Order: sequence, then C-alpha cells, then structure tokens
Amino acid sequence: MPRLHRKVVGTTAVVVFALVAAGCTGSTSGGANDNPNAETTIKFWHGWTAPSEIAAINQAVKGFEADNPNIHVEVTSGITDDKINQALRAGGSGAPDVVSSFTTDNVGEFCASHVFVDLAPFFEKSDMNPDDIFPSTMLDYTQFDGVQCALPLLADAYGLYYNKDAFAAAGIDGPPKTLSEFEADALKLTKSDGDSYSQLGFMPDYHGYETTIAHYAAQWGPTYFDDQGNSNAANDPALTSMFEWQKHMVDVLGGYDKLERYRSTFGDEWGSKHPFMTGQVAMQLDGEWRAGMIDDTGVDFDYGVAPFPVPDDQADTYGKGYLSGTIIGIASTSDKQNAAWEFVKYMTTDTDAVVNFANGIHNVPSTMDALESPNLDVTPAFKTFIDIAENPDSSTTPASPNGGAYQQTLQDVGYDYESGKITDLHAALVQADQQIDADIAQAQ
Repeated sequence: MPRLHRKVVGTTAVVVFALVAAGCTGSTSGGANDNPNAETTIKFWHGWTAPSEIAAINQAVKGFEADNPNIHVEVTSGITDDKINQALRAGGSGAPDVVSSFTTDNVGEFCASHVFVDLAPFFEKSDMNPDDIFPSTMLDYTQFDGVQCALPLLADAYGLYYNKDAFAAAGIDGPPKTLSEFEADALKLTKSDGDSYSQLGFMPDYHGYETTIAHYAAQWGPTYFDDQGNSNAANDPALTSMFEWQKHMVDVLGGYDKLERYRSTFGDEWGSKHPFMTGQVAMQLDGEWRAGMIDDTGVDFDYGVAPFPVPDDQADTYGKGYLSGTIIGIASTSDKQNAAWEFVKYMTTDTDAVVNFANGIHNVPSTMDALESPNLDVTPAFKTFIDIAENPDSSTTPASPNGGAYQQTLQDVGYDYESGKITDLHAALVQADQQIDADIAQAQ
C-alpha cells in the first residue's frame, strides 16, 4: 500500500517539534507507580491509515490483550506528528500513554525534552538487555545522548531497484556494486529524446523520489558531528565526496535543467505512475515497501533488488544501506507507565508479534530474532532488505536535540549545489556547519 508517511521519515521535509522551546520538560504528574497487574486501560496513538495497516496493528493489539487480559488498549489511528506534539505538551486525561511516530528525526527532541520516558529502568526491571534484542543501528536511531527513550517498531532499509528487462536490452549482466559501475550502467540505460528522455538510467536529483542527502551518504559512512557534538560536514571527506558524486551524476546524465524537466513528467511517488513502475527510470533508490507496491500494481517488466552501490574504495562494504523506521515510546505524562511498558515490550520484543506485524505491513522486522524467524514472509526482494538491515556497516542519521534540522540545512546546500547556485562547496559546508551549531545551541 502507499506509504505516505515515508516522505516524512526519509526526506528533509521534517516536522520539527518545538517541545524544548515551549518549555516542555516532561516533569509532569506521570510516573511508573501503577500496578501493571491491575485492571486498566491505556491509550495508544499511531499514524497508520491504510486498511491493511490498521488491520495488522489491531491484530497485534489483540494478541497483547490476550496475553495481558487485565490491560485494555484504546487505539487511535491516523495521528499526525503535529497532534502528538500538542498532546505531549498538554498532558491531561486525553493524552496518550504510548505513542508511535514515523519520524525518527524527532527522537533527539523526545529524549532531550523528556516527553518520552527513559526506558532503561524498565529494561532493568524486566531483566532484559536491549543490546541482545535489537540491531545496533536501530538502537542508534531510537536513543539520544545515552538515553533510550524510544524503541524500534519495524524498520525501513534502502536499496537499489533495477529493471531487469532494461538491463538485458543494454547488455548489462547484473546490478552494479561500485559507483563507477553504477555510473557506467546509468549511462548505458539512458536514452535521450531531444531535450528529454525516453528512458533515464537513474534520477540523481535531490527532488527525485528518496534521493536525499541522508540516503546517499550512508554509502560513504559519514560523520555528521565530531566528538564534541559540533557539525562536521565541512571536515568530513565522506560528505564532500557524496556531494561531489551526486553533482557529477547530475552533470553526466544530462544536466540539472534537463533532468528537472523530465522529473516534472513523473507520477505520484505513492501511486501506480511512479517513474520506476512506468519504466521512465531503469534504476531507483527506494525502500522495502516499494516491492509490495510493484507487485500489487503489476508492471510489464521483470525487476530485481540489490544493495545500493558503494564508493570504489569501499568495495568491501558492499551490502550496506541506510536504515530508519517507526519508533514507539511511553509518554512522560502517563500515570500508567508500567502498564504502558508491558504493551511496548510486547510490541517491540515479542518475536511472534514483531514477525506478524512485519508480514502484515511489509516492513523489515526490528529484532534480531524476528529477522531470522522462519515465520517471516521472505520474497527474494525482501531478503535483500533483510540482509541490508543485518549488515553491520549499514547506518542511520544521528539524533539531534532539534530533530532533523541539520539534515534540512545540508539538503539546502545540496539543492543549490546541484543546480549550480553554489560553486564553492567547501565554503557552503563551512557556513552550513555554523548554521547547524547555532540552531542546536538555540534548541538546548
């Protein structure tokens, strides 16, 4: 099904929570003093809206209630991040006890402002070690500054979709593994038609679907911040190389203006007219959900999925990719935190619950046991994303106390650099570092 929320997770169109600025510190009347064995009802808010997604989440809730008959879960679907923001700031009887969000960028704000509780005491009481349960990268994007205030509730991995029929017609045997192979293949697959294309090998523009700074940069292994927490973009060779590679791809595939004109002909990212699905582009950077959309819609060509290529000097890391996903946490305003923890624990650590939910909405499981479960529905395409999720070199973007603002700043540099408005990349990144540090300082 179309995953409308992916635009929030995977791009820099980030909803920034003004929790700290609003003075919300989480120091409310909530607390972990309730009896989880008492008859009680907790409120759970989530953002899923598609019928199949709601059915899957409701099935998971029913499984929890069957195992915990004294805890009832009142579920509210289709909740936006703005609504979550308002509720967590206001508290009160109408506020949720448990919240899930598609926006991993906001974890830093959730943790720093204490609107989500620190889950370490709950793990300790349950005699559980999160390091033994979750892949390290998924723990990375659910904590900030040593505080594990959220947990992963399924994940997204990014890889390369490729049109096998177009590859065969161009005499290409298989998916590229290095960026030099990728460039050669993209050129072979590109067919110009005047000032447009009849087929484009790959759309590199940042306004293209899922082709963002964060998704690209994971293949280089960037360091966004130094050991002191200062922005490190200008001093990080990995980020510089990524910016330069993307700009080079824009230039060799026809130039910014020609690519943008072609991009204007693309259909909606979440519908059947997606440019990869119509054959307008032969290769696409995308997440695991795309395979289900392709299969549901039906296309007139054979396709494959592989990890996105890596820089030639990092060929031994081929197989890695960018990871993100849905998060879940307990509101600090809740006065039923122990009961809420039982629910969060079930949703995130019970292998059968995680596997069934992953099967239901076609997302990557978020525990090590679930990733290896024989009950997981694994197609050849989905297996690629499982492998990317388990790859120790896969990475995510680090949390920040002001959410994804630093990614937006870097993305803005990317927009101006690819279009030619910026010619001195290093100077632009120095300025971006200054802006990022000033924004973070203001948020703290």
